Amino acid sequence: MKQYKIILVENDEDEQFFMKQGFDAAGLFNIIAQVRNGDHLFDWMEAHQDNLPDIILSDLNMPGKNGHDIIREVRNSPSYRHIPVIITSTSSTPVIMEKCLEMGAMAYLVKPDTFVEYEPYVRQLHKKIEDNTWVQ
Repeated sequence: MKQYKIILVENDEDEQFFMKQGFDAAGLFNIIAQVRNGDHLFDWMEAHQDNLPDIILSDLNMPGKNGHDIIREVRNSPSYRHIPVIITSTSSTPVIMEKCLEMGAMAYLVKPDTFVEYEPYVRQLHKKIEDNTWVQ
């Protein structure tokens, strides 16, 4: 199984902690950075052009550049457009999900309800990437 380099974009500190625990426990991804919003994401990627991620997993609603901004900027950047953006949020509203996909997100995944569900969430994410199965 391939281990993917990933950047986690999440502004909530508790959510960051539980996401990292789930990703570490699954051992399927190499977290190369955790950042608080899109502003920090683009600053980090600009400073680390030699170590760009395979995937960006981003929260949707954040102060500063949010998930929509990230999708738009990644898709419009010749340097970054090859990087898939996956949006994750607590919202399962179909209109919101569809908007993200129409904007160019590779996928939209609803966050787990509890922190103990993050490892299975990470395993499911990896399987979907490996199998290229994004039907929700």
